[in-house]
Amino acid sequence: VGTKNHKFELIRPKDIFPLETLFTNLDIFLFSLIVGLLIYWFLSRKRTEETIPEFKRLTPVVTPQRETSFIEKMKKTNRNMVVFYGSQTGTAEEFSGRLSKDAQRYGMRGMSADPEEYDMSELPRLAEIDNSLAVFCMATYGEGDPTDNAQDFYDWMQENDEDLKGVNFAVFGLGNKTYEHFNAMGKYTDKRLEELGGKRIYDLGMGDDDGNLEEDFVSWKEQFWPAVCEHFGVEATGDDTSIRQYELVVPTDINMNKVYTGEMGRLKSFETQKPPFDAKNPYLATVAVNRQLNQSGDRHLMHLELDISGSKIRYDSGDHVAVYPVNDVSIVNRIGQILDADLDTVISLNNLDEESNKKHPFPCPTTYRTALTHYLDITNPPRTNVLFELSQYATDPKDQDTLRKMASASPEGKGLYQSWVLDAQRNILAVLEDMPSLHPTIDHLCELLPRLQARYYSIASSGKVYPTMVSICAVVVEFQTSTGRTFKGVATNWLKNKVVVTDNGHKATVPMYVRKSQFRLPFKASNPVVMIGPGTGIAPFMGFLQERGWMKEQGKDVGETILYFGCRRRNEDFLYQQELEEFEKAGVLTQLNVAFSRDQEGKVYVQHLLKKNKEHLWKLIHTDNAHLYICGDARNMARDVQNTFYDIAEEVGGLTHTQAVAYIKKLMTKGRYSLDVWS
Repeated sequence: VGTKNHKFELIRPKDIFPLETLFTNLDIFLFSLIVGLLIYWFLSRKRTEETIPEFKRLTPVVTPQRETSFIEKMKKTNRNMVVFYGSQTGTAEEFSGRLSKDAQRYGMRGMSADPEEYDMSELPRLAEIDNSLAVFCMATYGEGDPTDNAQDFYDWMQENDEDLKGVNFAVFGLGNKTYEHFNAMGKYTDKRLEELGGKRIYDLGMGDDDGNLEEDFVSWKEQFWPAVCEHFGVEATGDDTSIRQYELVVPTDINMNKVYTGEMGRLKSFETQKPPFDAKNPYLATVAVNRQLNQSGDRHLMHLELDISGSKIRYDSGDHVAVYPVNDVSIVNRIGQILDADLDTVISLNNLDEESNKKHPFPCPTTYRTALTHYLDITNPPRTNVLFELSQYATDPKDQDTLRKMASASPEGKGLYQSWVLDAQRNILAVLEDMPSLHPTIDHLCELLPRLQARYYSIASSGKVYPTMVSICAVVVEFQTSTGRTFKGVATNWLKNKVVVTDNGHKATVPMYVRKSQFRLPFKASNPVVMIGPGTGIAPFMGFLQERGWMKEQGKDVGETILYFGCRRRNEDFLYQQELEEFEKAGVLTQLNVAFSRDQEGKVYVQHLLKKNKEHLWKLIHTDNAHLYICGDARNMARDVQNTFYDIAEEVGGLTHTQAVAYIKKLMTKGRYSLDVWS
C-alpha cells in the first residue's frame, strides 16, 4: 500500500510465526473451550430442572406520580375553594392556610395550594365545579417581581389568553410601601384575571408590611367572607370554636434514627450532605472567620466567612446567601417550663385532612424541643389568628376577652393589638408570661406558630475571587422593649455567637444556600459603576470591588468605580476602612466618598455627597452609560437617594420633574439603576 511519498509494507503472519504451529494451537484451544462449555451447560441445566421452585410473577412497583391537577383533586375531595399562594418568606402561605381553614365556617370547603406544584393552565376548568372560587394570596418580591414559586404562574398569565369565563376569583396582595412597585404582583394578578374573563367577587386587598400587614389582612377578610356568602347564597355557621388542623400522635415504639433533629427536608441530610443545595436541602458550611468590624459604639457589626469548599455551590457578586438560624435556647426552655411540658417527648402532628399535600406543619416525627428550636418562629409577635385560637385556654374571662378582641377587626381591637403586641414587641413567651391564666397545650401552640424562616444577606464577596468562601456583613439586632425585656434578632445573635472553633474542638457550622439575584455588575467592564451603600448596605459592593480588581489584573479595561458609603462616625463604624483604602490605593476604587452622619454638627448622609458631585454624576449617567447601584434601607435611604437623582436630572440635565422621574424609571427598565434594599 503506498502514497505519493511514503511506502507501507504489509507483513504476513508467516513472517512472524510458523503458520502450522499457530493453527494447531488454535484448534486445540477452541475445541477445549467448546467441550468445556457443553459440559457446563448440560450439568447446570440438569441441576436447574431439579430445583426450580414455584414462584409468582411479581408486579413491578410503580411510584405514584404527584397529582398536578388541582381540579381533579378538588373534585375527588369535594372542595369548591382553592387558595393559591405566591410566598417567599412564608407569610402569604400562612394567610392562604388561614383562609382555607376558615372556609368551613362560611359554607365552603377549601384547600391551600402552591401554584408551583399544580398545572395552572387548568384554571379555566374551575368553572366545571359548582359554586367554586379561586383566591390568590400573592406577595411581591424585590422590585415588583413574582415570588420564586409563582414565577411559572406569572409567565402563564402573561403568555396566555385563556377564557376564564365562569371562574370566580379574589386576590389579596402582600407588599411594602417603601418599595417602588408596591404590591405589583397582587395588582397584576387581579387585573389580568379580570381581563381573561374571570369574575372578581371581592375587591383586591393590599397588605403593607411597612405598616401592619396583619391588620390589613384581618380587615380584608372581615369583608371578604360576607361577600362570599352573598355571592354563593351560603350562610356563616356562626361557629367560632377552634378548628384543629393537625392531630397529636405520640409514638410508643420509636426508632430515634427516624426522628428529625433540625433538617429542612431529607432526614439525616446534615449527616450525609448531597448536592444540589437549596431551600429544602441547605449546605452545612463551616465558619472560617467571625470578626467584629466596628471599633467602638453600642452596636456589634460583624463579618463572617462561610467555607463552601466541596459543596459545588457557585455564586456571583450580588447574590444572596440564605441562612437557617436557631432560636435562643433560654426562650425554648422557658416556654417548656411555663407549659409544664417535657420538651424531649417525640411527637408527630398529622394533618386531619388526609388529602392535604401538607402532611405535617414541620418535619415529623420530632421533639417539642427541636420544633421550638429549629422549626417555629417564637421570637416575632404572634399574629391575631394565634391569639384567637389560644383564647380558649385562658381561664380568666378578662384575658379571654382581651385575646379575642385583639384578633377582631374592630378599631378598638386593632388598636389594642398594635399597642400591646406589636409596639411592645411581645413574642409568644411574653404573652404567656403577661397572661398567667393562659395555659395552652404545647401541641396546639406548635400547630399555630408560623415556621421559622431563612434569613437572607447580600453576599459580601466575589465568587470569582473567593470561589470557596461566602462572606456576610451584618449588624446584630438587640434593643430594649417598652416592657423592659431585651429583644434579640434571631439570626444575627445566633451568628454572633458562632465561634470558629468550639470548646470541644468542633468547627461551628451554618445551614445555608445561595439564592440568585438580578443585582449584577455590567456585562462590559468598561462601563462606569456608581455604588451607594450606607451601613451594612456596603456588603455586595465589597464583592463588586473584589471583582473589578480581579478584572484589572486580567488586563481588562475597567471603567470608573465610585463608592458612596455612609456611617455614624469615622472612628466607630467605618466598615472595611482598611480594605476600601487599599482598593483606592490600587486604583480599583476611583473615588471613595464617605458620609459620617454624626462627626459634625449637621448630619451628613450619602445623598448630600451625591448632590455635591452632581455634574460629574450626570456626565457618567447621561454620557458614559454608567450603572447605578443602591443597597441598604428602603424606607428612608433608597427613597432619598432616588429623589436626589431626580434633582440632579432636573438641575444639571435640564429636565422637568416629570421627565426626570421617567428618565430614572427608564434606567431601571434597562437594568442601569439597580436596588438591593430591605425595610
